[in-house]
Amino acid sequence: MRKLIAVSGSNSGDENLTELSLKMAEEVGYYIAQKGGILICGGKGGIMEASARGAKRGGGLTIGILPGSKEEANRFIDIALSTHLGYFRNYVMISSADAVIAITGRWGTLNEVSLAISLGKPTILLKGTGGWVDILSDEEISRKFKRKAYVVCSAKEAVELAFKS
Repeated sequence: MRKLIAVSGSNSGDENLTELSLKMAEEVGYYIAQKGGILICGGKGGIMEASARGAKRGGGLTIGILPGSKEEANRFIDIALSTHLGYFRNYVMISSADAVIAITGRWGTLNEVSLAISLGKPTILLKGTGGWVDILSDEEISRKFKRKAYVVCSAKEAVELAFKS
């Protein structure tokens, strides 16, 4: 069975989105596709769209778990699942994934990271991309938690770790 790798991160309009974070997201999507995995994300813009674009460039399959209707999906989503659950859709996405890669992010990403760690999913933080991911990557903060996420500095390393876990 093919691995489902979730990519979590900021939607369009987030002040934390940078050219670097979008580039890293696209690379993550590309590497997931190259390794034969299926990318699963929230299906909207920003990090979700960039990672899905990368997966499509790599010849991969993408699934978007939408908070509302499938009309919200970005153009790189192959399978759009309408949940009409709002942020509760985060649980559907994270519980479905074999591993989670987080890039930048605000409250929704923090929710997805905490769900992933709580559910025992391998959780990878792509350090240097901003937002909650960089806050949670701080050694002083992460040392206080019993369950930890992996912290990596490159897209390729993130995906390699997601497939090993």
